[in-house]
Amino acid sequence: MPFCTQLVHKILLPRATRASRPLSVAPMLATTRTFTLDGIAARPVRVEVDVHRGLPAFSLVGLPDAAIREARERVRAALANCGFDYPLSRIVANLAPASLRKVGPGLDLPIAVALMVASGQLEWEQLPRLAIAGELALDGSVRPIPGVLAIAEAARAEGAEAVIVPAKNGAEAALVGGLGVIPLDSLGQVPALAAGEWAPARPEPLALPLRQPSDAPDLADLRGQPHLRYALEVAAAGGHSLLMIGPPGAGKSLAASRLPSILPPLSSEEALEVARIASVCGRLDGRLAGGRPFRAPHHTVTAAGLVGGGNPPGPGEATLAHRGVLFLDELCEFPRDALEALRAPLETGWVTIARAGSNRRLPCRFMLIAASNPCPCGRGDADPECVCAPLAVRRYQGRLSGALADRLDILVAIRQPGAAEIGGPPGERSAAVRERVVEARARQEARLGPGRCNAEMTPEEARGCVLAEDAAALLAKTYARRRLSGRAHDRVLRLARTIADLAGTDAVGRDQLAQALQLRRRESD
Repeated sequence: MPFCTQLVHKILLPRATRASRPLSVAPMLATTRTFTLDGIAARPVRVEVDVHRGLPAFSLVGLPDAAIREARERVRAALANCGFDYPLSRIVANLAPASLRKVGPGLDLPIAVALMVASGQLEWEQLPRLAIAGELALDGSVRPIPGVLAIAEAARAEGAEAVIVPAKNGAEAALVGGLGVIPLDSLGQVPALAAGEWAPARPEPLALPLRQPSDAPDLADLRGQPHLRYALEVAAAGGHSLLMIGPPGAGKSLAASRLPSILPPLSSEEALEVARIASVCGRLDGRLAGGRPFRAPHHTVTAAGLVGGGNPPGPGEATLAHRGVLFLDELCEFPRDALEALRAPLETGWVTIARAGSNRRLPCRFMLIAASNPCPCGRGDADPECVCAPLAVRRYQGRLSGALADRLDILVAIRQPGAAEIGGPPGERSAAVRERVVEARARQEARLGPGRCNAEMTPEEARGCVLAEDAAALLAKTYARRRLSGRAHDRVLRLARTIADLAGTDAVGRDQLAQALQLRRRESD
């Protein structure tokens, strides 16, 4: 045979012995279902683990964050310490979809289970119908993770029959009906669970207290401030925002801390929303404080800390105060950009955080309660001891922009109570005020729909309020004289409607409208 022909045969014709050579390690693939947090929601993730021949290595692909990349070491140690074999092969774990960024340590357990199946150490017929989430310790125990409530809700929506979660998160996951909950203490329990030899009982759902505890601060502690007490009652009845301006020690912070005690209790749906947000932020901790949230961030908070942000974007104080109260003490000391970031959330009840490749929409339907001093020294121009120059006072008050002030429903100027008022009898208790607030909210829900209050009325709904003739004339006269904006006009109508609801009347009269206009004046009488 010529040399050229021999060379062609050697290059182009495969040898039969190479095709029939057996593989030393048979490639195996296993998949599990899990979820990753995206804002306050959970997004489905498919964990695909492939074990095949090659140099020992463990690769994680699919946009994992640092906590998930470190899962390789936790999974390796957990398997070894629970008596399982760690395959000395080429391991590739893919987190699909590849375009979604995955965050948090909750993918440890689904990766470990998929690796056990792919390496032939576990057979689980029901695995495709289950969702799994949990963090692994080095000894194989399963640690709690944030966001289990959102994960369980997403698992039910995706058609899973049951969800496997850490044992300490079992009560939280049990809040979701129509879904099996399997609490797991250790990775070593997985083989018995897969074989049907062991099945834990469904945990009792976490208690969601709708009211504040009985030992919460009471409004009776606020003495000598009848105008402020009335403003608090109107704000609570209609869900309105409130700005208190007065000297230090006049009772602004005390009044704000007592406001949750006169708010109506949470509904079951609202309590579940509050629990979901607390779970995602890692603040649930197996229990809820009860009642509506009360958040009081320090004035050094950043814009991202106040309304949300970061990379990946997460909830801020505004979202943590959802269905509750956000209290900003020393309002004029907050950064200007942080305050301006509240303008859109106050109008819409949502925070939209846009980043390259991601866009998150977080709920933040809260009551904004703010307190401020009248000047840098705090005494105000009515006090002869005030030494602040007029320019310094204007600069201090100018930190609150007109655009943000226009979005506040109630502006109250308060004074320092006298010694006789401070030492006098306590004021009306929170329980009595709360009864009137609950009745007013019931009228609003009958008119606007479940869960809605007057502060959430659209401009069309606000301008559709029934006004008496003299009330309409007063509003038109005040609109022209004070040069009210369209937004301020609508907020006066919302306030007047709340005052009418407290009085139990169907139409807004002149007296109710005059009180609403008075509650929007910065100057004290």
